[in-house]
Amino acid sequence: MSNATPPGWYPDAATPGTDRWWDGTAWTAHTRPAAAPQAFGPPEPVATAPGNGSAASGRSSTHIVALAVAGLIVVGAAVTGAVLLGRDDDGTRPEAGPSVSPPSPTAATATPSPSGSPAEDDPKVLVDQLNGITLPIPDGWEKPARTVDQVLTMRTVDSYDCPGSSSDFCYHATVTSRVASATGITSAEKLAEQDIATAADGAYEKNIVGNRTHGGITSHKVLDSGSVSVAGRAGHQVRWRVDTAKGPGGYVQSLVFPSPTGSESLVIVRYAFDAGPDGPPLQLMDTITKGIRPIGDSATSGGAGSSIEH
Repeated sequence: MSNATPPGWYPDAATPGTDRWWDGTAWTAHTRPAAAPQAFGPPEPVATAPGNGSAASGRSSTHIVALAVAGLIVVGAAVTGAVLLGRDDDGTRPEAGPSVSPPSPTAATATPSPSGSPAEDDPKVLVDQLNGITLPIPDGWEKPARTVDQVLTMRTVDSYDCPGSSSDFCYHATVTSRVASATGITSAEKLAEQDIATAADGAYEKNIVGNRTHGGITSHKVLDSGSVSVAGRAGHQVRWRVDTAKGPGGYVQSLVFPSPTGSESLVIVRYAFDAGPDGPPLQLMDTITKGIRPIGDSATSGGAGSSIEH
């Protein structure tokens, strides 16, 4: 029987208060705030049927007495432990020590490395373990450890004060990868056509906290809608040019394709490039799309982007 830990969210020992996704074989870059601990009460008492005779009644009484004695022993041990831990030998109360981290998801002899694979440590590769793909990271871009919307992200290193909200930082280009959830759509084309409006709103209408970082979208124009091959799968992309109330506006794209692994659920990769001289060239969207590879694609080093320039 295998002792492998099943995929799921587990506490991230390196970042208290955070859970990290374990895909069954390695840690991934996906994180979320730690779930609130569940309160566990004592087990509910088990009802016993009344005895049919003196022997049955005696056995029932003996069982109850045994449980009561066991309970007293546990309570006594807990009280003793509290007394011993409540003070030092000199009678003074000890200072609070560091909290103890929860055990790793697997046994100590099989604790996985948070990096999961060498590619995750490569600054030129964005590894999406959940979807089984890698994306090439262009020169002058980064993969932040944390983002507000908690999706796998790469973006330009340079940021600037958003033209519509000086309290926010904007980036000249951002690309995110996510699982297509909460939808019954199974067609890549239909999902891309539906998702593009959401992608545009998130990039240039309002951010996740509701601020109009570019003053809002005033109009848009469809530049492309067509089939595309991604990581050996048939996908679909829709691209818009959006005009905004403040700033130069930009280009957004929704790329949808089946994952090359598992159940082949649909993957959504969203692009947002600023227009104007400070934004990257539009053809970089196509370059990134062509560089998306299944994890472990040795012919392309998993989609490494060391040769991609913006």
